[in-house]
Amino acid sequence: MKILVTGGAGYIGSHTCLELITSGYEVVVLDNLSNSSLESLKRVKKLLNCQIVFYRGDVCDESILIKIFEEHYIDGVIHFAGLKAVSESVLKPIEYYNNNVSGSFILSSVMKNFGCKTLIFSSSATVYGDSKVMPINEEFPVSPINPYGRSKLIVENYLKDVFKADNSWSIALLRYFNPVGAHNSGLIGEDSNEIPNNLMPYVAQVAIGKRKKLFIFGDDYDTKDGTGVRDYIHVMDIAKGHIKAMEYLKKESKMLTLNLATGNGFSVLELIHSFESVSGKKIKYDIVDRRVGDVAECYADPFLADKLIGWKAKFQLIDMCEDVWRWQQMNPNGYSN
Repeated sequence: MKILVTGGAGYIGSHTCLELITSGYEVVVLDNLSNSSLESLKRVKKLLNCQIVFYRGDVCDESILIKIFEEHYIDGVIHFAGLKAVSESVLKPIEYYNNNVSGSFILSSVMKNFGCKTLIFSSSATVYGDSKVMPINEEFPVSPINPYGRSKLIVENYLKDVFKADNSWSIALLRYFNPVGAHNSGLIGEDSNEIPNNLMPYVAQVAIGKRKKLFIFGDDYDTKDGTGVRDYIHVMDIAKGHIKAMEYLKKESKMLTLNLATGNGFSVLELIHSFESVSGKKIKYDIVDRRVGDVAECYADPFLADKLIGWKAKFQLIDMCEDVWRWQQMNPNGYSN
């Protein structure tokens, strides 16, 4: 089977490509490299001694999508391509709606025209908004509080309408919580071309000496220690979740909405202390004002993914920290070494 992975050179995309190839799939990648590196795929090929067909282009460009489908028989699509920073989305809503929503519309339209109706969409826990009840399951109300989350929800609702109109589609909406970690080889990991969007890369960069200190956005939340609580999940667990979802979708036409999470909430300070124990480094930090769009806590009930597709997160927080520290030590400047 041949899978098109949009955004496949990115953080989650590259790890999923590795897992797809390991599981016997052929992979075609489309990525505009705006916030990713082709080096990630070169390292996947080095690790697995394999080939990956790569197209540089944007998912909003219908012509390159048509070219890909004309040149390859695509059995299914995993759609990662999109902008992903909550704080940036508040400042640039036009860019986020244009890229995340329009790109998904164009992609699904081309898929339909070529008779490819198996799609896994990279959604987000941000669709739940500021839920007052934990843990969050898939039946909870959705009410995102930032443009990033709203762009994901628009695409989710659109894809549900697509399936309702034509149930020969097989679609999975995978709501990730907080991806962290790296492949245990230390060869691929999280490397943003811009300022990191997530906590863990900042922590690792302080530990390695690339940054002087970390900024913690708020210590006055109603949480165990006042800092934000999140459900951190290893990127390889997320990658394996896509394999399980693809296997399930190929058996029958279904519409799935699943959380990919561990079910455990850890605060910012707990993550920092765990990283300090792994690295042996003291992480300096300052407390600053809360960020617009952030919620106090967010962790999941992952039961449904286990029940329906047989997926369960395996890695613990200490494993995530160990793998990130290995990646950071081997790649102090990311893929630009």
